[in-house]
Amino acid sequence: MGVNGALFTTHRLMFHFATKKTTLAVPYERINLLEYGQKVDRRYVAAVLLSPLFLLSKSRRHFLTLGYVDERGDQQALVFQVEKGDVRVVLSSLEARTGVKVTFQDEEARKAGKG
Repeated sequence: MGVNGALFTTHRLMFHFATKKTTLAVPYERINLLEYGQKVDRRYVAAVLLSPLFLLSKSRRHFLTLGYVDERGDQQALVFQVEKGDVRVVLSSLEARTGVKVTFQDEEARKAGKG
């Protein structure tokens, strides 16, 4: 079950994900993981509701996993599919605002993310 929305990294203090119905905001200071690759790491699949068809698709997809600590102190994870043309800007902006280095799943992901 995927949800369409937009990622916003322009706010000074918070990362935003906005859909037609709601907005999720995460303070940059609470973000402790940025991972980029073309597959979703299995340890995060349980944290996100994704359609099995979405994960089995053969086309190249670009995923950003964002880990953060919620207001109760619990570790949370969000997985976003990012358009290929937006990957570098999103990763650079999140690194700059959070101080967290992006972890790349493999060399191919590193090339796509750093280009």
